Amino acid sequence: MKENVKSFLYDYLTLKKRIFIIFLCSTLIPFICIVLISYYAIYSILTNKIQSGIQSNLKQVELSLESTISNLNHVSQQLAFAGSVGKKLDQMLSLPASQSFERSQMISELKDELSLVTFTNPNIGLTLYYFQNDHTYDLENSGVKENFSPEKLPLLAEYSGISYYGPHLSNNQFDNNFVLSARRKVDLPLRDDVYVYIETGFHLTQNILNNDQFGGTNFHVFLDNNGRIAFSELPDTFVKDTIFPSFSNEKTFGTYNEFYWFRQASNQGWSIVSVIPKADYNREMNQWFVQILLFSLLFLGMSLLMAWLLWKMVYLPLNGFNREIKLMAQNRVQTVTVRTKIPEFDFLLHQFRQMREQIWNLFAEVEQKEKRRVDLEVEKLLYQINPHFLMNTLDTVHWLAVMNGQNEIDRLVSSLNKLLHYNLGKLGQASTIYEEIEALKQYLILQQIRYDFKFDVQMNVDEEVWNMPVPRFILQPLVENSLYHGLSDDGYIKVDVSLTNAILISIHDNGSGMSEETIHNLLHNPETENKKVGMGIGLNYVKRMLESQYGDQADLSIKSVIGKGTTILVSLPIMEVKSRHD
Repeated sequence: MKENVKSFLYDYLTLKKRIFIIFLCSTLIPFICIVLISYYAIYSILTNKIQSGIQSNLKQVELSLESTISNLNHVSQQLAFAGSVGKKLDQMLSLPASQSFERSQMISELKDELSLVTFTNPNIGLTLYYFQNDHTYDLENSGVKENFSPEKLPLLAEYSGISYYGPHLSNNQFDNNFVLSARRKVDLPLRDDVYVYIETGFHLTQNILNNDQFGGTNFHVFLDNNGRIAFSELPDTFVKDTIFPSFSNEKTFGTYNEFYWFRQASNQGWSIVSVIPKADYNREMNQWFVQILLFSLLFLGMSLLMAWLLWKMVYLPLNGFNREIKLMAQNRVQTVTVRTKIPEFDFLLHQFRQMREQIWNLFAEVEQKEKRRVDLEVEKLLYQINPHFLMNTLDTVHWLAVMNGQNEIDRLVSSLNKLLHYNLGKLGQASTIYEEIEALKQYLILQQIRYDFKFDVQMNVDEEVWNMPVPRFILQPLVENSLYHGLSDDGYIKVDVSLTNAILISIHDNGSGMSEETIHNLLHNPETENKKVGMGIGLNYVKRMLESQYGDQADLSIKSVIGKGTTILVSLPIMEVKSRHD
């Protein structure tokens, strides 16, 4: 998966595309973050504003309706309880039909009383007495529509012996507005089916419902004490005489289909619900969103334009680089120096031209060195003739010594011949511990003959390391160093080669030892010790060889005590030794 992503980025995302993507991300991401933060902030502000406005308006409507219902209750009390109107109504109903004159005179007096009551309450409309058993009415203060029946009206609330209806169309034949009405039983000694019926005044209820400060389409739904829909301005969605969706006394806000609704409960238990289409509810927010979208498109266009200008600014210098590279490949030089008018790119072009000159100079130098290398190869072949001639001559001396019985000379020449054969090999080539030990033995034979004294050399080598690769010619210089630093006739040299996590080589002698200054010069300042014949050169070679072959993984250290001896410790990692060719 990761490889596929890398391949896609390499094959398809050119520099132009990457510049566009990076520039768009660097400009659009902060802008999008600001837009999102602004959107949620504005959304919260507008939502709180709209909801607060709707709830405030709904509260005002509820208070107005409560005031209206309270007024209906007050007027119904005047017309229903014992008093001048009640006494006259009782007297009128007790008169026999034969006393028509007295009856009509009393009806006229009752109408005057009713007119006085309605006059002092301008918010009261149709008023009459309703006889439930006969389904008749009397003493109405205005014309009544046919088929008048309070039982068919939508019941809003009922308590304390009074029933409230509405909103519903007025039963006044001269009024087609929505009204609220109340029906209260009149306590008469002769009849118990008499009720006073009162409606709100002309346009009162309609004015209350239309007192909307939201600014959009707003519908109203009235609920009775049990959540039943008594009146609905959206009868298709909120069906009359059904329970309001998700009704709960604690829930005052919700959504249903494509509407938001807000409920305000009255002190009497009935509720008024304001229903708003979601489109109107979100209209102001959508307007703000459209403005932000237009601004975003403008900002995107400006970002694309800036990205294109940035690309052009990079594209022209890249073309200049491309021409320079093509001319370099053709071994040509551009006659006219092109400038990009961008300091950084002009500096890079200048650096590139200097690099091109240096490369051409290096090509010429390599060509000369190649010619010199051929000459050195011929010279090297000539120099190789002398060592082979020397070895062949020593071999002849060896056989002459054998023929004449010169065993000491035979032993000397054989050891020298073997040692030369080993040491004349390429110094950088890998050898083994076994080969190093064998060459060291030949060297010690020569040294014992040369110094004409016997010294003890002890060699302890683990079998596991015999065939492990090591650099050629590292043991002999270390042992030679022990011989040069005060080894006496009764001296000894102990060579230990062991295997742990690395190849450990230890060369210990019981010579005169060395000072710390001498050790420091041998390891870090070999020129000082080189002034002494034969001292420091071989050790310096071993140190350089280990650094070349192993880097920091090998370690060479010297420990010495004056008068007691010296120990040289070498630690080699177990690895393949690099071969250094001449």
